[in-house]
Amino acid sequence: MQFIGIIPARYASTRFPGKPLADMDGKPMIQRVYEQVKDVLDKVIVATDDVRIEKAVLHFGGNVVMTSADHKSGTDRCYEAFTKAGEGFDVVINIQGDEPFIRKEQIEALKACFRSPEIDIATLVKPFKATDDFEKDLFNPNSPKVVLNKNREALYFSRSVIPYVRGENHLEWLKKHTFYKHIGLYGYRANVLAEITQLPQSSLELVESLEQLRWLENGYRIKAGITEQETIGIDTPEDMEKALAFMRSR
Repeated sequence: MQFIGIIPARYASTRFPGKPLADMDGKPMIQRVYEQVKDVLDKVIVATDDVRIEKAVLHFGGNVVMTSADHKSGTDRCYEAFTKAGEGFDVVINIQGDEPFIRKEQIEALKACFRSPEIDIATLVKPFKATDDFEKDLFNPNSPKVVLNKNREALYFSRSVIPYVRGENHLEWLKKHTFYKHIGLYGYRANVLAEITQLPQSSLELVESLEQLRWLENGYRIKAGITEQETIGIDTPEDMEKALAFMRSR
């Protein structure tokens, strides 16, 4: 089975314009992401709509394709890039361009999900710890949760806390049940990626603002790989300062 990694990268960003090219100790962030994953995939390409990003990727020797500036999601940009540079690949790994600390073992966990031939899509989840804070961590609507079946396939994603632990004080919930945080990294079989980009938005997707619910509502099977590592996304210049401090401390 052949795996291709695609890293969507836009220059425009309300909170952090030019984010993919932000310097991280001598390398642009997009290069840091690229180098983290290139050795665990058969091919990696950056998908961008900006010639400045294209130039930067070519400068460090990476693969890049230009895509439309009109895409509404990274999934759509990912698919266009696949149609231009993905011939012969069985699975597409969609890698966030603002997570320079993504780990090789996380990519391997995604790849392993496709050993099951009936699986359409793969993603990652991280168990919450019993010592996590209910209000700050589990109750945080910006941290989607997921419920899995016995085969580690997603039953539902939500910004709410799921499941509800009946008869227990909510401060004790993390001690009574294993809750899973969704980590937004995806893999798709090539034919499935083509199909899901044609689907209209679904009712659950609209109310939760979670794209993956569209896929569940349409019957696609999503398997979860387990990771114990948090990904560190960079959305603002302040996030970048924290990321640089983390990188220098390692």
